[in-house]
Amino acid sequence: MPTVELESRSADETEAIAARLAPGLRPGDVVLVSGELGAGKTTFVRGACRALGITGRVTSPTFTIGHRYGGRVDVSHLDLYRFRGLSPAEWGDLEPYFQDAIVFVEWPEAGIHALPEPRARIRLVHLSGDVRLVSVDSDDRALLEEAGGAGPGLRHGD
Repeated sequence: MPTVELESRSADETEAIAARLAPGLRPGDVVLVSGELGAGKTTFVRGACRALGITGRVTSPTFTIGHRYGGRVDVSHLDLYRFRGLSPAEWGDLEPYFQDAIVFVEWPEAGIHALPEPRARIRLVHLSGDVRLVSVDSDDRALLEEAGGAGPGLRHGD
């Protein structure tokens, strides 16, 4: 799968990367967001939500499993951190989040065999201090080009 790697030196830059990716997304698209604790997964989702017209608070749904936000398009934000896998009953609880929405899934590893095919995979790696490496994988080259657009303080990886 083709990849664009970008370096982010702040939460604002991580949000800016997501904001460049977001306009290319449509309802029905799934974006998997992976990374260790504190890597910036929710920050990334917040940046995408802002670009999609969501003005309210965007917070991690770790304890509620999911949030649904209304903007120019609906956005669902799921967090599977507490899951070890997805049973049919658990998938049944999550399925409504995927209807007519762009869906961001944090900690997708637990649902990898049950989740719909993603349009993009995001991986955030903490390098040092506030510096993160943000990898965007997608078969959609136009989406990769948007995410990798020039921005202050960002560098393309090889």
